[in-house]
Amino acid sequence: MTFDPASLMGAALPDRALPSSRGGRVNPARAPGRVLVFIYPYTGRPGVPDPEGWDKIPNAHGSTPQAQAYSAAYSEYLDLGVKVFGLSLQTPDWQAEAAQRLALQVPLLSDADGQWSEALALPRFTIGTTHYLRRLTLLAEAGRIIALRFPVDPPAGDAAHWLQSLRLMLPRGQG
Repeated sequence: MTFDPASLMGAALPDRALPSSRGGRVNPARAPGRVLVFIYPYTGRPGVPDPEGWDKIPNAHGSTPQAQAYSAAYSEYLDLGVKVFGLSLQTPDWQAEAAQRLALQVPLLSDADGQWSEALALPRFTIGTTHYLRRLTLLAEAGRIIALRFPVDPPAGDAAHWLQSLRLMLPRGQG
């Protein structure tokens, strides 16, 4: 089945709190104002090999540079009134380790049980028996998706792309 990004426009974010790399739980659907969720397949870990065949999957690599770019721009997003979260199917422990090791400012949310992403029918791919989300970015306001980017290529440029877009969305004289 082919993923149609337009099918997400106007959709409600799932009303579900997810474990955060900062501890506790976060429900992006209930966050006031604008929320940007960059969805990525997998962050690697030193000393742990990537999944078999990872190098052959288009756009699979790039989650770390993408997260680092969002982290570097995090205060700019906050200045624009936008809350930013990364999200993958990885476990909360895996994400907390990555966030700490990479000194990320951006909280990473774990959808390890897949319920949040399944509610939106987000695109996936499978290696062996493990599922991964395809890279995309959602912008929501008042819990509804108002813009998205799919595919995201190159991943490291995603944060800059959205900053530019958000600045264009501001009324004249702001930002």
